[in-house]
Amino acid sequence: MSKLAADPDVIRIGNCSGFYGDRLSAMREMLEGGQLDVLTGDYLAELTMLILGRDRMKDPSLGYAKTFVKQIEDCLGLALERNVQIVANAGGLNPAGLAEKLRKVAADLGLDAKIAHVEGDDLLSRASELGLGSPLTANAYLGAWGIVECLNAGADIVVTGRVTDASVIVGPAAAHFGWGRTDYDALAGAVVAGHVIECSTQATGGNYAFFTELADLGRPGFPIAEIRRDGSSVITKHEGTGGAVTVDTVEAQLMYEIQGARYAGPDVTTRLDTIRLTQEAPDRVLITGVVGEAPPPQLKVSLNTLGGFRNEMEFILTGLDIEAKAALAQRQLESWLPVRPAELEWTLARLDRPDADTEEQASALLRCVVRDPDPNKVGRAFSSVAVELALASYPGCSFTAVPGNGSPYGVYTPGFVDATEVPHTAVLADGSRIEIAPAAETKALEDVSVPDLPEPLPASETRRAPLGAVALARSGDKGGDANIGVWVRTDEQWRWLVHTLTVDRIKELLPEAAPLTVTRHVLPNLRAVNFIISGLLGKGVAYQARFDPQAKGLGEWLRSRHLDIPVELLS
Repeated sequence: MSKLAADPDVIRIGNCSGFYGDRLSAMREMLEGGQLDVLTGDYLAELTMLILGRDRMKDPSLGYAKTFVKQIEDCLGLALERNVQIVANAGGLNPAGLAEKLRKVAADLGLDAKIAHVEGDDLLSRASELGLGSPLTANAYLGAWGIVECLNAGADIVVTGRVTDASVIVGPAAAHFGWGRTDYDALAGAVVAGHVIECSTQATGGNYAFFTELADLGRPGFPIAEIRRDGSSVITKHEGTGGAVTVDTVEAQLMYEIQGARYAGPDVTTRLDTIRLTQEAPDRVLITGVVGEAPPPQLKVSLNTLGGFRNEMEFILTGLDIEAKAALAQRQLESWLPVRPAELEWTLARLDRPDADTEEQASALLRCVVRDPDPNKVGRAFSSVAVELALASYPGCSFTAVPGNGSPYGVYTPGFVDATEVPHTAVLADGSRIEIAPAAETKALEDVSVPDLPEPLPASETRRAPLGAVALARSGDKGGDANIGVWVRTDEQWRWLVHTLTVDRIKELLPEAAPLTVTRHVLPNLRAVNFIISGLLGKGVAYQARFDPQAKGLGEWLRSRHLDIPVELLS
């Protein structure tokens, strides 16, 4: 890297965005809050690519994260003054367009900034020939080496399209230390550091199960990874900022949106079962021991299509005879519709309680969702009939809101293509182009054999209590699948958890998962088990198959479920 960090053996990389819509002031807060070598931002998610795809349909010059432009307008001078390079995937579907926009911003500010970008991930024009169908967006997950080339050429800002979330962190580390393509352990260590900080304040206490233990969660600070030459790292934050960095807040983010013990990427497959976490000091967690392997021969592709149009109606049912009232509303609406939509789903949420002190506590919610390729079938043809029930249905009939016209919804599916089929190009600030070769060495992804488990705890007195009395959890989405990572703090708790929280027990505790395929992965170093619930989220977040379409609260639901727990663990 031409702009050397202050310490040749450590690079200090901060993050200022975990999604498109994160705290707008975070870039300035991170630049002003303390020393950094590189500032990164993750602006892309499965849903974001769909949003950007719809932007691009309206205006081909768009397709990037517009909030990033605002941040650069505010902070470019500060970043140049402090010699902090910025790397972000805010380019979305149009990294070249974003780079050009940023050059205009720099010129308008009277600043000389070298702006580079990485491209090649957009496979839309070749989707059909690659066997990917006819999607709205088709973007392969690129790795870090295009970013490396841009930084080595002295870029002040590097913007990319769809790279892996960790790549914006791996790239600066690889450039700084001069790592090679087969330095797998070091690269894997940087991937883990990147995975921890890429979701911004989720590493410093946001969405943290034991949040009541944290003294200051009013406005969590954004995370920093101090990555070392061997790939080990320390996760921290600027002094004086809110939140906390503990082994558990770091592990909470490690467990987010993962699958098995092998975490595949375009540059390296990271062995999550080798990670070791140590509380080095207050707000400093050391990550060591990470092992890497050659990446798989294929790249994952994010595919978004317009699935059709949807609408919904929510009835309020109050007082007695809730089930009968719901049955009447359902029977009436379905029989009154002039034409039945392709999909019509009902959900009754029994939020009511008997002899309630307030009307709200006496009420349940009946939700009807309709989907169809034809917007007319879910538009006024549906909403007008729903409203007509107001004076003709169950006693006390009312709605949370009056439905309107149907709106388009998207469907996310993952695809895979050979890495050799995907171009990967670093476009330097001077316009010159460097082609990045795919990994020369690859290894097909295989499941890790089940590790040796500790002896179960001997039989002892138990008490009925929520799982969350002893266990932490973090859940999230990967397309239509949901993951729940569950972990505990002590070896004794681990001996109980790993033998208790089986696939069958998960299906018992979470009845919605009972008819689905559930897979368990064991991570003894982290005292954790991770569950993949296939198909729980239907066709992805934009499809909105359930009221929590990204499974954000799924782990907290699991923690609230009661089971028999040894008394000594509860104390």
